[in-house]
Order: sequence, then structure tokens, then C-alpha cells
Amino acid sequence: MPITYLEDKGTIEFPNPLDTGSADGLIAVGGNLERSTLLNAYRRGLFPWTREGEPLMWWVQDPRLVLFLDELKLSETTKQIYESNIFEVTVNKQFKEVIRNCQVIDRKNQDGTWITEEIVAAYCNLHKNDNAISFEVWQNKELVGGLYGVVLGKMFYGESMFSKVTNASKVGFVHCVNYLKQFGYDIIDCQQDTPYLRSFGARTITMEDFVTILNKRVDEPSTLLKKTYFNGI
Repeated sequence: MPITYLEDKGTIEFPNPLDTGSADGLIAVGGNLERSTLLNAYRRGLFPWTREGEPLMWWVQDPRLVLFLDELKLSETTKQIYESNIFEVTVNKQFKEVIRNCQVIDRKNQDGTWITEEIVAAYCNLHKNDNAISFEVWQNKELVGGLYGVVLGKMFYGESMFSKVTNASKVGFVHCVNYLKQFGYDIIDCQQDTPYLRSFGARTITMEDFVTILNKRVDEPSTLLKKTYFNGI
């Protein structure tokens, strides 16, 4: 199926993810990273993924990895660590520092990062407008892990996470799940299919089913208290 090429100015209209795109998930090239463009993309189930010096590219994953929050699975070790309070977790205290750490962290089997300077600026702008939140994990007053994601209605789209010490990102992720559940959310879009996320109970659904979920949730009023710091649930 053909890939759509987008203008970089004006209102960006994305194609239907069920009707177009390449076999590897690339659906569109071009456009911009304005807030309205990003939210329009997420509303349709698209997300940006590119590298420095490359054109802006938009992707879908079919099947799509999601975590239904009631299906969260924790190993006994993770439960013990989570309940031990050896980490402190906050929300939205250091959004930019979280995305910066995700930008530079070394990842196995990944050459370079998709978090370009333009991505950093764009998602910080989403954060300022209450469409992106971060979870920070602290140990001895040092930021040792965290994750961030996009919020649209009653959808949470997980973007990236990092960990400087063992289990920090796991604790941050569990806090994220509990925080979202507290405000009536029931699903995380994981985007990328990884063994790490599957270990928490994430599973794949068809893109058709994912779009159906999006259509029901993105227009629901958000009750998420995005500006609140917290230490646990």
C-alpha cells in the first residue's frame, strides 16, 4: 500500500491506518511536530519514529502491543521491590530530565535514538499543555529511572523509559499503572512489542481492535491530575 507524503505546514490530515502504509508499519513521511499534529496522529494510532537528519516518519504497529491495566503481572521479586519503598516516585517533577535521560540511555540492539532535539521540544510542549506526563524514580535524592507518555482523553500512550539502577524502571512502570487506574484509565498503548513489556502482561491486539478502543477513549474527559506530585499511591 502507498505511503502518504505530508506537507510541513498547515493542518495535517493523516491517512486511515487501516487503509494504507507499508508492510513494516511506515504510513506517512513529512508533516511537523506541532501539538495539533501530534494529537491528531495519536488519535489515529500513529506515532513519530525517526532519527536525526532523516525525514519525519509516522508509524503504526499491527498487531499492536497494549497492556490492559487489570492484566498487570508482577513477579514475586518485583512485588517485593515495589513494596520495599527503596525508591521514591513522583509525577511531573522533572519531565524534561526524564525525556533527556531516555534520549541518551544506551539500549541493547539499538543504534542511536529516535528522540531528536525536535522530539524533545515537541513533547515538552505537550507536557506544558497537559498532554504528556512523566514518572520519576528517585534513590537517595538522585533521579535513577523514569518514563513518560502522552495523554489524550482516557488513553495513555507509553513513549519511553530509562533506568540507571536495577529495577528502577520497573518500579516506575508499576507506579504508572496504579496512578492511571486511580483516575479511571484501563489501557496503556505500549507501541513496541518487547519481551520486557510482555513480562508485565502486555499482549498484542489487531490494529482494527486498537482503533475501536481509540475511538471510544480519546474523546472521553480526562480526570488525570497531571500536575500533582506524589510519593506512592
